[in-house]
Amino acid sequence: MGIPGSGLAKGLAVTLRTMTRRSVTAQYPDAQPELPPRTRGVIGLFEENCTVCMLCARECPDWCIYIDSHKETVPPAAPGGRERSRNVLDRFAIDFALCMYCGICIEVCPFDALFWSPEFEYAETDIHELTHERDKLREWMWTVPEPPALDPAAEEPKEIAAARKTAEKLAAQQEQAAQQEQQAQQEKEGEA
Repeated sequence: MGIPGSGLAKGLAVTLRTMTRRSVTAQYPDAQPELPPRTRGVIGLFEENCTVCMLCARECPDWCIYIDSHKETVPPAAPGGRERSRNVLDRFAIDFALCMYCGICIEVCPFDALFWSPEFEYAETDIHELTHERDKLREWMWTVPEPPALDPAAEEPKEIAAARKTAEKLAAQQEQAAQQEQQAQQEKEGEA
C-alpha cells in the first residue's frame, strides 16, 4: 500500500512538467505533416484491373460506391471460336461524404483495383462535390506508396514455387532433347 495522495502528486508533477515546455505548432499548409506509411486518406482506383464484379459496392456497409457498366461482345480469338462478352466500366464513383474509411472494399477486391492513398487534402465547400468520379480516383492512384519489401526469410508463395518448378522441368526437358539431337547428329557424322 502506498502513501495516500501519491497518485495525485505524480499527476501534478506531470502537469507541471508539461506546462513548462514550449509548445510546437506545425504550420500546416506550409509544412506538410509526416504521415505514417499505412495512412488511410482516400481510395485510389487502378481502372485497368477493375472487372466490374461489383464486390466492392455489395460489401460496402455505407453503400457509397456507385458503379455503372455495360456488356460488350469480343470477337473470337481464334477462327472457329465463339464470341465472348465482357463488362466495360462506365462509371466508378465513391461518395466520401458517406464513406467511413473501413477499407472493406479494398480488402474484398479480388483483382487489386482499389488501394489506399495517403492523400487527405480533398475538402470541398459543397457536400455534393465529395462524390469523386473515376478520373479523380485514377489520379489518386499515382499517390499510392510502393508496398513494403517482402521479408527475405519468408517462405516462397506456392504459386511462384509451382511456376518455377514447371519452368525448371521444361528447361530440363528442352536441354535433354537438345543433347539427344546433338548425339544423333554426331552419330550421323561418325557413320559418314
